[in-house]
Amino acid sequence: MVRCFQHRLPTLLRSWRGCINYATAKQTWGWRLSLGLAVVPEAVMTIGAFLISDTPSSLVERGKIDQARKALQKIRGSSIDVEPELEELFKWTEISKAVQQEPFMTILERQYRPHLVMAFSIPFFQQFTGINIVAFYSPNLFQSVGLGNNGALLSAVILGLVNLASILVSTAFVDRFGRRFLFITGGILLLVCLITVSALLALATGVDGTKHMSKGNATLVLVLLCFYAAGFGWSWGPLTWLIPSEIFPLKIRTTGQSIAVGVQFIILFMLSQTFLTMLCHFKFGAFLFYAFWVAVMTLFIIFFLPETKGIALESMYIIWGKHWYWRRFVKGDVDKDNLP
Repeated sequence: MVRCFQHRLPTLLRSWRGCINYATAKQTWGWRLSLGLAVVPEAVMTIGAFLISDTPSSLVERGKIDQARKALQKIRGSSIDVEPELEELFKWTEISKAVQQEPFMTILERQYRPHLVMAFSIPFFQQFTGINIVAFYSPNLFQSVGLGNNGALLSAVILGLVNLASILVSTAFVDRFGRRFLFITGGILLLVCLITVSALLALATGVDGTKHMSKGNATLVLVLLCFYAAGFGWSWGPLTWLIPSEIFPLKIRTTGQSIAVGVQFIILFMLSQTFLTMLCHFKFGAFLFYAFWVAVMTLFIIFFLPETKGIALESMYIIWGKHWYWRRFVKGDVDKDNLP
């Protein structure tokens, strides 16, 4: 739960900047105040980085056993015996240190096939949720309901508040209902919103997108976009960062994380360079394009992502051996080598 909130903290702090921009937009000196106060969220993030505690596995890897024991007791509770888990951590740390092979070669091994697939697919799918469409369309839609030139700033504030609410939902329920539940419910909501928005835009603006949209239709689209932002905020937004941080064993954790982050930013760059061209050609069909991908990624979660709720990082390999599809890749190797 803590990791989920930490990964959404930048979005929360960006909402602060949106509020400042909107509040100072009509003042001639407003840009100075907005620019100056932009240092506040960055300062909060910098200070917060010093307050984030090290993970037990990191402490064990650096030989700080007593601190790792205290960290485990803080996580599991003072009444829980953490010695077995600490011994398991120490065991896998020693195994990881004994491996001489290059991590980028290790992750290509058959037993790590599910980890590699998730490292590519999870961040890839996140960028194809269509969140960039919402970021692009919302200012225009807010202006169409009579909010004038401040529509772009107001949309950032409203969507920021929606994201804040969705963060609280995700933080509260990710360890209660599990990752798959949030992924699936969020995906269904995204799919419904994208299809409905596409249908409304087609009816309101026509196939060529030249008709004027009424305030009623625009307001309905905006409401749907808020639901869409909420669905993204409790599912693909934070969980795209949470899942890769959980599934990789120690020996390939940094490699897997770097692949996941790299894929995300590469796909983001590609979409940002092609989105406007696609929007000009597809018009309302752009929403259907992303709806198709949302349907694909939701099915992918249903069939290929096992639940990771409540499983210790060092025991995460067990879920792959029990999965109906991934066990063909990992079960034999795990049984033979006794490696995660």
